[in-house]
Amino acid sequence: MMPTSTLWQLLALPLLAVSAIASAQTPPKPSDAPPRLERIEEMGEAPITVTPAAPARQITEKRENGVTSEVKVTSGGSTYYMKPSAGSDQAHGSALRGPQWKVMEFDLGKKKQKQRDDEASDDTPAPPAPPAK
Repeated sequence: MMPTSTLWQLLALPLLAVSAIASAQTPPKPSDAPPRLERIEEMGEAPITVTPAAPARQITEKRENGVTSEVKVTSGGSTYYMKPSAGSDQAHGSALRGPQWKVMEFDLGKKKQKQRDDEASDDTPAPPAPPAK
């Protein structure tokens, strides 16, 4: 009888271990009380700036005597110009040369000076009218 009892003891040990693991994995019964909520501090109203979306593509045509002499295309951040090729017969079809991309634009202070002059002329009042004789 001795071998049978040791066999049962050896089998009982893993069964007890498995049952202990299974009982540890069962979730506890949730309580009926509502969960405790944390209070979140409200932040101040941040200023929101909405800028209108730039037009995806803008096309400007220059005409001389009813004939298109130049087309300016602004798409995204790039600008290019389309012009007819020299000596082309525009009456029977426009043969355009390749696009000319606008790579850099240098100011050298001329536009800024012009803006200052315009602002100064807008701020100064008109001179008084000469007295009538």
